[in-house]
Amino acid sequence: MAILGQIRSKPWLLMGVIALALLAFLVNPDSIDKVFGKNPDVLGKVNGEKITREEFNDQLFVLQQQADQQGRPKSGLEEQAWQLLVQSKLIKQQFEKLGFEMTDDYFWNQIQYDQMFAQNQQFFDEKGNFKTQDLKKEIETLKNTNPEGYNQWLKTKKTIEYRLMARQVFTNISAGITTGKKEAEELMKQRDQLADIDFVKVDYAAYLQKTKINVTTQDLADYIKQHPVMFKAEPSRNIGVVYFPSKPSAADDAATLKEITKLYSGGTDASGGTENFQNTKNDSMFVMANSDAPFNPQYMNPAQLPPTIKDQITAAAVGQTFGPYKEQDVYVVSKLVGKRASDSTLSRHILIAFKGSPAGEGVTRTKEQAKKLADSIGAIVKATPAKFTEFLKLSSDPNSAAQGGSLGWTTPETPFVPEFLAYLASNPKGATGVVETQFGYHIINIEDKKSGSMGYKVANLVKAIKPSDATEAESDKKSRKFIQQVQGKSFNDFVNIAKKGNYQFSNPKAAKRFEGQIQGLGTEKDAEILTWAFDKKRTKGDTELFTVDGTGDKIVVYLNGKQDAGLADPESVREQIEVIVKNKLAAKQISDKITAAKASSLDQVAKLFAAPKQSAQVNLLNPSVAGAMEPKVAGAAFGVAKGKLSNPVEGGTGVYVLIKKSETINKQPGDLKQFTESLTQRSSGMFGQAWMKSLQDNADIEDFRIEIWGKLGNQQQ
Repeated sequence: MAILGQIRSKPWLLMGVIALALLAFLVNPDSIDKVFGKNPDVLGKVNGEKITREEFNDQLFVLQQQADQQGRPKSGLEEQAWQLLVQSKLIKQQFEKLGFEMTDDYFWNQIQYDQMFAQNQQFFDEKGNFKTQDLKKEIETLKNTNPEGYNQWLKTKKTIEYRLMARQVFTNISAGITTGKKEAEELMKQRDQLADIDFVKVDYAAYLQKTKINVTTQDLADYIKQHPVMFKAEPSRNIGVVYFPSKPSAADDAATLKEITKLYSGGTDASGGTENFQNTKNDSMFVMANSDAPFNPQYMNPAQLPPTIKDQITAAAVGQTFGPYKEQDVYVVSKLVGKRASDSTLSRHILIAFKGSPAGEGVTRTKEQAKKLADSIGAIVKATPAKFTEFLKLSSDPNSAAQGGSLGWTTPETPFVPEFLAYLASNPKGATGVVETQFGYHIINIEDKKSGSMGYKVANLVKAIKPSDATEAESDKKSRKFIQQVQGKSFNDFVNIAKKGNYQFSNPKAAKRFEGQIQGLGTEKDAEILTWAFDKKRTKGDTELFTVDGTGDKIVVYLNGKQDAGLADPESVREQIEVIVKNKLAAKQISDKITAAKASSLDQVAKLFAAPKQSAQVNLLNPSVAGAMEPKVAGAAFGVAKGKLSNPVEGGTGVYVLIKKSETINKQPGDLKQFTESLTQRSSGMFGQAWMKSLQDNADIEDFRIEIWGKLGNQQQ
């Protein structure tokens, strides 16, 4: 990126904020209009309030921009965008229920607390006061000079409003979280109360090693019905995936090595066999014409070079070649084509822009007038360097002008425009000159120079090891044979045939429509596969073959189940809850055996299950029993009479039978006030996430996305 493109953006403090809220459409609006007419799309509702397609796309693009800036994948963010919008709507509704209104005055009074501004000292003066008026002026300027930028600000403003509303709501409601005196007294009592017990634990894992228990689908369904809030399900699909990668064969590897060796030391067909990478007179053009990777003209330090050559490059002469060598899935031949010290330069400039140049907003002078003015200033400054600062007021780069024109220390790797870098590289300390770039005319003054580390320019001839047509044909043959074998078969057959063929198999049991990526797969075909799986025409047992563009990889997909909104399909959550359900079934069997045996002592229970008799001291607020957290056991210890055998207690790790020997009080330090404050603080800290989840669990949320995108998909096919 040209440095002056960055310089130009610096005068507007807003632009860093606006960059996060640029707009993009997930789908072509024209395509939507053909299907649905000119009315705006409504993707869903939250307690009756609409979520529009425009809002969704705005939120999605913000997330994509953030992911791009942080080096994370930009795909698969659709569901996160939806959830953020749902939560924003819920927050807005609570904000209004509390009697607040997002007025213009409220916005400007609160904006300094938003995360985009609160940590940025540019928005505060030396006394720590937020520069509200300065920000308003910049927005007004944007409105008058850059309608597109102003429109972006308006959309950014909406995301800020949601955050300000959330801050106000959480502050108000959190302030109401208190701990009553009686509640604190009871909890203090529970904290200090201890019970000494003897017990027998029939461990689930040990019991299940001896007793086989099969968890049926109905067992899972019964557990789900008992815990409906935990298993509210969004629409999902249970799919089987078999992946056939088109990996290069040993013959493909050898063919690539032969090809790059010919280019390196033989000769190209285009030259009649006379020009190769060793003897070429134009390394950059040779790479551009024959390599699978472009020529990089930048000078780099050894650490930035391929690992194979970085330790050899420092002693190499210009023109020396290395290779062919293999780096992952490519063969490379490298040639050192230049080396130089990466001197650092301290410089300053005055930019004289002209009408029509990228930095020329509001400038009326012509290019000829700009050159004449720049030459005049350059001559004066060259003769009398001290007069440089007198002309800063004419600079079209106000950000650097505010720093005396300084651009700081730069190196040849700094992303300045080439003409600017060339002047810095070829002139000594103290030099002043006029340089033309696309942004205008620069009066450049070199203030200082210092030597840096050595940089190396390397031309890399690269050939990717790709599967041949024969290799791709073999992959295609296997995938087509496989889909023929599984068509009309059960899912168990699908799995068994895949495993027998030693193919790559995965089974995402709850794939969501807008996740973007499929667990265990991760190709550019994932979104298309999800679209296929959610098509209304799909039925259980359908199969489809997909080809990954560019790689030739094949994917065979089997639709094993359809989950509509409601309670989760039992089999889709088997891995999540099977152990819990199995333990519960084991607990019932153990309890029934204890009851049937009419056990009246711990010794009888211990003998019945060959389990040891143990002792422990338990507490209600910290219900640890022999290393396991068992609140039900702690509750039973304080609920049973001293010396009496308890009923079987279904714990988290086993079934317990206990006898309480004694109760004691262990008074811990701290008074009631301190304890109350600590409880309130802990409750406040846990409140936000729990409250938000409760709001969402109890909201009337309508999601039309699958229906809308389903219609769009049909239109596009």
